[in-house]
Amino acid sequence: MGKTLVAYYSATGQTERVARIIAEKLGANLFELQPAAPYSEADFDWTNPESRVSKEHGDESLRDVDLVQETPENWEEYDTVFIGCPIWYGIFAWPVNRFMKINSFADKTVVPFCVSHSSPLGDSDRQLHAMTSSGDWKNGVRFAMDPSE
Repeated sequence: MGKTLVAYYSATGQTERVARIIAEKLGANLFELQPAAPYSEADFDWTNPESRVSKEHGDESLRDVDLVQETPENWEEYDTVFIGCPIWYGIFAWPVNRFMKINSFADKTVVPFCVSHSSPLGDSDRQLHAMTSSGDWKNGVRFAMDPSE
């Protein structure tokens, strides 16, 4: 049986909390998607049109966020990958985009999840799937903020 990976980007720690619970329950490895240029608190101010997320939202070319590490060690050994992040502006937070585009998901089962205060999952999981050319994609799951175990 292959290995399971829980890859995640967490802006506030909520997605990290869910990722850790999933990994613990499944005996999976964790892989944090870390932007090479970390976001500051001011960057997340969606009410400010000059904030980083506002600019990235307005210009899709800015959403290709460089990561500290794009591919986990021993990537080929994983047969199941959970991918999680918050929902921004109705879609998966774009720090996951590079991870999705760079890595091959052939022969992998992919299970997306998100954490959101109010936004539904919508078609975010299908948008992520469209960034890849392969994989056995399962329906995504949305967790509310402060989810219980």
